Amino acid sequence: MKKANVVQSLVSIAVVVVLLTVLNGFLSSFQARIFNLCGIYVILALSMNLINGFVGLFSLGHAGFMAVGAYTTAMLTMSKEMKEMNFFLEPIAPWLLNVQLPFPIALIVGGLMASLAAFIIGAPVLRLNDDYLAIATLGFSEIIRVIFTNTQSLTNGALGLKGLPYIGIANKSSEAYWWIWGIVIITVVFMVVLIKSTYGRAFKAIREDEVAAEAMGINLFKHKMMAFVIGAFFAGIGGSLLGHLMGTIDPLLFRYLLTFNIVLIVVLGGIGSITGSVISAIVVTIAMEVLRILDGTIKIGSLVINGIPGTRMVVFSVLLMVVILFYQRGLMGTKEFSWSWFKKLPFITKKAKIS
Repeated sequence: MKKANVVQSLVSIAVVVVLLTVLNGFLSSFQARIFNLCGIYVILALSMNLINGFVGLFSLGHAGFMAVGAYTTAMLTMSKEMKEMNFFLEPIAPWLLNVQLPFPIALIVGGLMASLAAFIIGAPVLRLNDDYLAIATLGFSEIIRVIFTNTQSLTNGALGLKGLPYIGIANKSSEAYWWIWGIVIITVVFMVVLIKSTYGRAFKAIREDEVAAEAMGINLFKHKMMAFVIGAFFAGIGGSLLGHLMGTIDPLLFRYLLTFNIVLIVVLGGIGSITGSVISAIVVTIAMEVLRILDGTIKIGSLVINGIPGTRMVVFSVLLMVVILFYQRGLMGTKEFSWSWFKKLPFITKKAKIS
């Protein structure tokens, strides 16, 4: 990597940190919670885009990997007393009762367990393609959810887990803010480095033409499995952060609809664009909350409009249709953020010509 590119990347990270610091001082507790959700969905969108966008695998198993990560981290961070309070129908497995790890370690273990699940699932299903792969991964995701629903002594079954420790070491919203967005920065940097590496070029070659990629000596199964496992790891991390941000999890949270929401973000941002996934995750998450006003009573001066429940989803769907009609490859397509954009701005170009 050129020295100029390294400097520009460091400047970008510094600018993002400054912006996050400023936002942390101005956002209310509710706004900070929504912004934290944006960060979690950025992680989830990037993890799915790695599998679906850069490698071209049509996988729909993300909700299952999120569930594995969320439940693993929850069981490793909850105190003995809180576990006993949750498991009142059937006692918790004795070997889990006294296990309690610091949040960072539990978070990594959650991601690793999601990767392990992806490795076990990937061995038989990654030899499939297109719709067959989608159906197989969706089926495995539902199997994971059903298992968690029926393992009362391990996951508390359909009752779920409540009273999860807040993100971080202390019960501070600012700490959760930096935990989530710190992991977002790490995820983005990792994805950029991975995609620009030889592995990233191999992923794109597989996406474009598997036959040609194999003829060039690329091991298809190895690279598909690598992307699948890495994507599942970050999905597990995202699921863990989501569970601890909400403070409660249950199997119904990880239905296939959650996977479709992430697919929507990836497609809207641009399949094969890291920048697109980041922008789309933030825009979609905030838009879903802003449009919530349509479900309630709207007052415009003396005019009172009684909202109809579900209106926001209708409006949101219409807006999505309009975007997809005009941007069929998503908002960014396969383009990425680049400092060269700023060099093309009129006032910068004019200044360069004068000098």
